[in-house]
Amino acid sequence: MTLQEAYNLFERLKTKTTNKAERKVYEKFTRVLSKLTRTGLSEEEIQSIEVELDRLNLDSTSGNSKKYHQKALRNFEKYLKDTFSLISKGYYTNLGIGLGSSFGILLGIVILSSFERSLGIAYGISFGMLIGLIIGRSMDGKAAAEGKVL
Repeated sequence: MTLQEAYNLFERLKTKTTNKAERKVYEKFTRVLSKLTRTGLSEEEIQSIEVELDRLNLDSTSGNSKKYHQKALRNFEKYLKDTFSLISKGYYTNLGIGLGSSFGILLGIVILSSFERSLGIAYGISFGMLIGLIIGRSMDGKAAAEGKVL
């Protein structure tokens, strides 16, 4: 399946559905596909992406179309990240906030335990999220400067 065929498929699915959640999945897929066509990929890379689109079997009709296409989108984004280092917008920011809050809980329990326990945990989560946000934003900026953001 070519990039254009996949784009047309999701545009057609987007017009057919009345479910808002399905529409969001289709819109995200069309956004990723349209940005892929604008990036300067070589013919071999485009062929590799088209092989991956064939492997995902996007035009199959299943019982739960939203769930199937959402899983296909996750797999496709993972493929793009692993193969071409292409990430979605805000990828590192989301990752940094998640990891920061996790480590922030530990920070709050271990180091900030001199405060009341719940207050120490709240401060730890806040500091961890702030640090994760700062690091994630800088990494997102670096990826955008390199042209690796979809």
